Amino acid sequence: MDDKLQGRGAHSAVIRERAEAEMKSLGIDEFLIGVLVEAFYARVLSHPQLGPVFDAKLAGRWPEHMEKMKSFWSAVAFRSGAYCGKPVQAHLGVANMTPELFPQWLELFAATLDEVVPNPEARAWFTETADRIARSLTLSLFYNPALDDPALTRI
Repeated sequence: MDDKLQGRGAHSAVIRERAEAEMKSLGIDEFLIGVLVEAFYARVLSHPQLGPVFDAKLAGRWPEHMEKMKSFWSAVAFRSGAYCGKPVQAHLGVANMTPELFPQWLELFAATLDEVVPNPEARAWFTETADRIARSLTLSLFYNPALDDPALTRI
């Protein structure tokens, strides 16, 4: 049993080391993640559709949310396991959250990347990762498999 746990620990360390090397080669570090998160959520707050949805959920808790999002992106980038949140559960039941908001979120994120991330490879990494996150959240929050059942199709 101890050998198995040590093997997992070593494997996790290798994954983290590879991720750190990849992020370094892309120019992604904790500072850049912090700048990106701060700039992005400043845009979110001023966005006519996204701002009210986010602010209704986070009013009075923005500083904590910002730190959580920095931790989230850092954990994703560096495979650190440091983020312990539950994104799907955090978004369940958010008033006025609709699947149509996710493309707007991605558009705003892309515009922020263009502004604050100088390296096209780093922008590509963030874009691909954000797309994956948005798809996952959209499916988790709004997908109804019954809608895909041909037997339920009404004429």
